[in-house]
This record gives sequence, structure tokens and C-alpha cells, in this order.
Amino acid sequence: MELAITADDVRAAAVRIRPLARKTPVLTSAGFDREAGTRVFFKCENLQRGGAFKIRGASNLILSLPAEALERGVVAYSSGNHAQATAIAARHVGARATIVMPADAPRSKKEATRAFGAAIVAYNRFKDSREAIAGAILKESGATLVPPFDHPMIMAGQGTAALELLEEAGPLDALIAPVGGGGLLSGCATIAKDLHPAIRIFAAEPEGANDTFLSFAAGERVTVAHPQTIADGLRSPKPGELTFPVLQQLVERVVLVSDDEIRAAVKFLLLRLKILVEPSGAVPAAAVLFRKLPETIRSVGVVLSGGNVDFEELAKY
Repeated sequence: MELAITADDVRAAAVRIRPLARKTPVLTSAGFDREAGTRVFFKCENLQRGGAFKIRGASNLILSLPAEALERGVVAYSSGNHAQATAIAARHVGARATIVMPADAPRSKKEATRAFGAAIVAYNRFKDSREAIAGAILKESGATLVPPFDHPMIMAGQGTAALELLEEAGPLDALIAPVGGGGLLSGCATIAKDLHPAIRIFAAEPEGANDTFLSFAAGERVTVAHPQTIADGLRSPKPGELTFPVLQQLVERVVLVSDDEIRAAVKFLLLRLKILVEPSGAVPAAAVLFRKLPETIRSVGVVLSGGNVDFEELAKY
């Protein structure tokens, strides 16, 4: 089966997104290594522009659009990080951005999205279809949809995080990233396997939003209605149509973590590494910290996907 993207697509994205995406640092922690029992290299996308990896995919797609498409604007649906990324990239090219966001999205993410100049259309995630709302806007405006994960340009752009990580850290035994819709992990797995065919790829997912875990077990995409987890960025109800075949082919296993384990990872990263990582971004760190990976793995790259968290929620940890 031909997959949606190739490693060359990721390399092309790395060139295209240079005007917008930062090359984020790779950090290590002797204390974390001792707790986890393995050598860990953190790719800090929490320090990315907009506070998350999403700028990589959004800018890859938006910067590829012709002028006539940009004049009609762009539309996205997102709980926050992809919303901000789309708004930033649209502002960079002078395009109008409309974002369909759940009414219960974190306040900080909604405020940041507006600050970047986007218009927000709120919806009830338990009653309304964000795809239908976005579709109506697209039909009326002629704008271009910038989906959160299920698009080759998005997937390729997200994969540049792993490209940078492995260029800096060198060959590793394994790579782990969070999985929601699968855009980040599919892109990262594609380039990682091309650079180092023996690398083992793992997905990390919250127990309360385990659609990818269930999909792997079933051999087909499974829907989890209204996922419940503190990792709000990983509440996609099922893997993407384009991303899932990539994950099936390249990912060895999906590992699950509890909300308490996620909180513990957020606290550890904040207190010991002095970096703020949102719950969704801390999911793969939690998986490594609580030793969910095989003991034979001696080095692992961990993508910390974002750092946008409400202060009020953080104070509860």
C-alpha cells in the first residue's frame, strides 16, 4: 500500500517552513534518565512558535498555497494548538483565518488564537460536528481547509520535528511521540525510519482517549466517542484516514498512560528540567518515566509536543 507521504516530503517541508518554524532545542536530564532507566533526548516543541509543534504542519500547507487561494482565506478546526498555528501562518502570508473551536477549549488557547488575528467560531463538542461547521464556512467563503492532521502537507510538516531531533541526537534505539489524530507521529515515523531503519517507533496515548490503541488491536480505525482525559490535545475520536496506514506500518506499539501519570510527568519536567509542558505534550514523557517501553531500549527520543496549559489547571497538579 502506498503511504500518504515519503521522507523526501518531510525534507521538502523542512526547507519550506524555515521562515516560520523554530529549530527547537533537544534537552537531556540525568535525573529523568535515572527514573526512566534509559537515556532520554527531549525534543522541546513546547518552546516552538505558538507553543507547539503544530506550526510545522500548518505553515507547510499555508506557505504552499497560491496567492488566489490565500485571498479567500483559510479555515481550521482545533482545540487550540493547531488553531494558533494556523492563525500565525495565515497572518504571516496576509490571509484571513477562521477557526472552529470547542466552547470548552482551554481559555489560554482561545485567547492566544484571537491574539494572532483569527476569528473563532465556537461549537459544542458533545453535540455539534466541527467538520460540518467548517464545511459550511468553506462553501460560503471558498477558503482552504487546513486540517489538524489528516493531510499530506500537514503530516510532512510535523515530521520535521523528528528530522531535527535525529540530526542533533544521532542514532537512537527508539522514538516516541504522542498520538491523537496521528499527524505528528506519522510524519516523525516516516523520516525516522528513513534515517535509521532499525529505530523502534512507539505511540503514547492517554487511557481515556485510546482510539489508536483500540484501532491497532482491531486492525482498522476505531472511534472513541467523547474521549475523557486531561490531555485535551489528544481527544481526536479516531485516527486519520491517511495517518493510520502509516502508523500501522511503522509503529511497533501504542502504550497507554493514566491522567495521574501525565500529571506526574508534567510536574517532573517543570521542577527538574524547568520547562513547562502541557498534558498532551507530556504523554510520551510519562510513558518513558513510568517504564512502559521495552527494557532493551537504551536511548529514546521523546517529542514534547506542546507547552500551552492554563495556569488554573496547572495549579491543580
